[in-house]
Amino acid sequence: MVEPGGAPAPSESRPGEEGRTSTAGGGSAILARVPRTQQIGVIGGDGIGPEVVGAAREVVDVLARAHSLSLEWVEHDWSCRRYAETGAMMPDDALGTLAEHDAILLGAVGWPGVPDHVSLWGLLIPIRRAFRQYVNQRPMSVFEGVPSPLVGARPGEIDLVVVRENVEGEYSEIGGRMHRGLPEEMAVQESVFTRLGVSRIADHALELADQRRGLLTSATKSNGIIHTMPFWDEVVAERAAEHPDVTLESELVDALAAKLVLQPQHYDVIVASNLLGDILSDLTAAVAGGIGIAPSANLDPTGEHPSMFEPVHGSAPDIAGKGVANPVGALWSAVMLLDHLGHAEAAGVLMEAIRTSLRDPATRTRDLGGTASTADVTAALCRLVGA
Repeated sequence: MVEPGGAPAPSESRPGEEGRTSTAGGGSAILARVPRTQQIGVIGGDGIGPEVVGAAREVVDVLARAHSLSLEWVEHDWSCRRYAETGAMMPDDALGTLAEHDAILLGAVGWPGVPDHVSLWGLLIPIRRAFRQYVNQRPMSVFEGVPSPLVGARPGEIDLVVVRENVEGEYSEIGGRMHRGLPEEMAVQESVFTRLGVSRIADHALELADQRRGLLTSATKSNGIIHTMPFWDEVVAERAAEHPDVTLESELVDALAAKLVLQPQHYDVIVASNLLGDILSDLTAAVAGGIGIAPSANLDPTGEHPSMFEPVHGSAPDIAGKGVANPVGALWSAVMLLDHLGHAEAAGVLMEAIRTSLRDPATRTRDLGGTASTADVTAALCRLVGA
């Protein structure tokens, strides 16, 4: 569950919002300000992105009415389709527009004919970096009713979080290509690890582990990558010394990947660099039964900038428009969004509704062995959270 540390504070009443007067303490009038509406930017994106985001919005709207939450959705039609029409994934003033929001909900980007590096570097990565979303947080649990490919994996026994460094590391813009098309063609890509970047992601992971089972596993490859990974190990160990109640384990990423398949119940919080965390978080999603249910949060823990929440299943163009997309990844992302905005009770209700729906094949989509359509799952969750 994402930490609600970035939740915006209630503000003065907005124009058109009336205060509620009451008397207390000898009859003096007290004005109770109406909490301001929290604005959520919505980027449906491509493929099944608009479908699963639409499902999440529908369920959250029912939940908001039941819990008296004041939320406003602001849609942005930024996508590969826009790139095909205009040559840009999003407009020049997109970041300024998003900066006015309290949070962002993203569906997925990517479409055949548009290279993946265009969709990624034209939308997702600029948002992450401009808004200092240096934490990518991905929880994983095995749910009742969702078959795991691991024999003997039982609900409740496997519950972990991957904390991935999200703005530097192996995904830098430093490098280039020379002699294109010639036999001596070459490509150079530089990794960038800073003390600030490693320290703050380690601190976040340590604080999270301190609130959970107290075990932090650091993914490394310091036996083969001789500069950045030993540096990562040293800084993580330094930060861990400030958290005596957390046990730190450092594991080579190849061995860690194998142990996540063989002994996933051992792990609590895993912290990893940008590339290693990207890979490990998809592996843990597969252990839980598939990336269709996997959520993520791109967090600025300081709260200075909006954080962004997204399912990680991709745009899945092969099933787009067929009404069979699994909306759980988007809905679990919405749980994290609500919790981040300070609505822990509502987030808990939605999470319990997700668990309930996954138990029944009639409210599970086909990728999880069920028979439900996207609309069926959405309707079931609306009933559950509305009750």
